[in-house]
Amino acid sequence: MSMPFHHPMQESQFDIFDWYPKFQACLQHFLDHGQHSKPVQAVAAFVNIRLPAQKGLAMASDGAAGSNRSSLSLQPSVIVVPYIRRLVATGFDSPAVLHGFFGDEWPQGIGAFHESERRNYLFASKSDNWLKVKNAYDMEDGQTIPFLRPLQNVTEKEIEAAETSWSEWLAVQDWMLGPRAPGAAGNADGV
Repeated sequence: MSMPFHHPMQESQFDIFDWYPKFQACLQHFLDHGQHSKPVQAVAAFVNIRLPAQKGLAMASDGAAGSNRSSLSLQPSVIVVPYIRRLVATGFDSPAVLHGFFGDEWPQGIGAFHESERRNYLFASKSDNWLKVKNAYDMEDGQTIPFLRPLQNVTEKEIEAAETSWSEWLAVQDWMLGPRAPGAAGNADGV
């Protein structure tokens, strides 16, 4: 009998109100510091993903006279998941790189996204061929992924959690949910 997988953002101990300020700190770091640092720019260029400032978005405030608004309020909506996906799929999702992009709060602010994207990459790799996986990780505007690397620094715990989650996904595909779930009360098969 497999242990049920619980998404990190759905765990009972996950407090969205505690998480959100940490996420905002990661986003703020990315906009104000990360995207402007040479190491982050080098990684972004190598993995072919445009940083917000390269997309023509408003630059982070530099503390100029008369400007007391944060860059977060000046920036149009920036979504961090595409950056995390690209780092995972190219093997650049090390703690040092994530720290460079998202700052000190990254484990608490974007760590759950990172964990989920690592699992999603395992699922994508398991469920389809290389070309389709590559296409799934390509982005618009010429931001094709230049290469795919196997997931880096995988732990046994991570593989086991992915296996459990994969089994649950297969049950979803077969509509083996709720009263139809294996081992559920009322399941005539008693499985």
